[in-house]
Amino acid sequence: MPLDYLARIAQTPAPTFQEGQRAELIAELWRELGYPCEIDAVGNVLTRISPPGTEGHPALLLASHLDTVFEAGTDVTVREDGGRLIGPGVGDNSASLAVLTALLRDLRGQTGLLRRPLWLAANVGEEGLGDLRGSKHLISQHRPALGAFIAVDGYLGIAVTRGVGVRRYRATFLGPGGHSWGDQAPSTLHALGRAISALYALPLPPTPRTTLNVGLASGGTSVNSIAASAELLLDLRSLDPDVLGRLDRRAVSALHAAAREAGVSVRIEQVGDRPGGDLHSAGLLPPIREAAREIKTELRTASSSTDANAAAPHGLPAVAIGVYRGGNAHRLDEWVQLSSLAPGLKFLRRVVELYQQQPVA
Repeated sequence: MPLDYLARIAQTPAPTFQEGQRAELIAELWRELGYPCEIDAVGNVLTRISPPGTEGHPALLLASHLDTVFEAGTDVTVREDGGRLIGPGVGDNSASLAVLTALLRDLRGQTGLLRRPLWLAANVGEEGLGDLRGSKHLISQHRPALGAFIAVDGYLGIAVTRGVGVRRYRATFLGPGGHSWGDQAPSTLHALGRAISALYALPLPPTPRTTLNVGLASGGTSVNSIAASAELLLDLRSLDPDVLGRLDRRAVSALHAAAREAGVSVRIEQVGDRPGGDLHSAGLLPPIREAAREIKTELRTASSSTDANAAAPHGLPAVAIGVYRGGNAHRLDEWVQLSSLAPGLKFLRRVVELYQQQPVA
């Protein structure tokens, strides 16, 4: 059962950019199951299964991200209550890693049935400012060997077939600062306020869905000081890459204008660029739909930002699928329905089996 692994994985901290401890745990678990694996240059754990006769065929890559949204020092203890396992990160994405590990356990001695190589990865950098660096690295390094990419992430019954493009910026406003009574220097907090107002005044199209969000804003040192620095983090999203590009240009222009009007300078750093668009998942959906039908689960398609986005620029067929039921993602009281893990494992295994039965190009 995936439950055999879940608590141990969930209680191993893995903040974005600090996934090493969990990566070592996953590598240890996979090696104990008899699979050679490596930790690559950016911290991804990767194992490659290529039974005799499959060499040279394009591989199916399954990947689940290691990182969580919780900062170092968060109490990641999990507890069981009423058929649920509860704790920070227990679902996103510990449950998927547990199911992926259980799949490897169940494949022992049966890999000869594979008609093409099967790769499994536990990747870094999916959350926050990680900017998909793990999945981007996997695909850029191994694209010629890959035939399809499946991100194992999210709730059972959902298949993400379109990537939401994301651009993220850190804008840092800089000025001389000074005393609130004794000086008359411009305040970077005034610039920050102007910028936020201008950003939210930008028109957004009703369709395709497009969003703008200032998620963090800070600055200043005391109530009686003119702020010498202030900073915001901006998140831009759209289903249409062209619309996202136009919004990007208008947003950056608004940041520069706010700084100029307030009389301070601004440093703008792009801290995220998640490609979006069609994930070319049509060929992957038939086995996914059939596997869902076999466990009596209704499948719906969705648009989201997942590790599957990293495949879009490479023309690699990709999709993200969930393997558990739960709720309260990104909260300290996140939960996973324990009874959903066995069907989730069966679903994932059938997806792999049915994909393997497709003719090899």
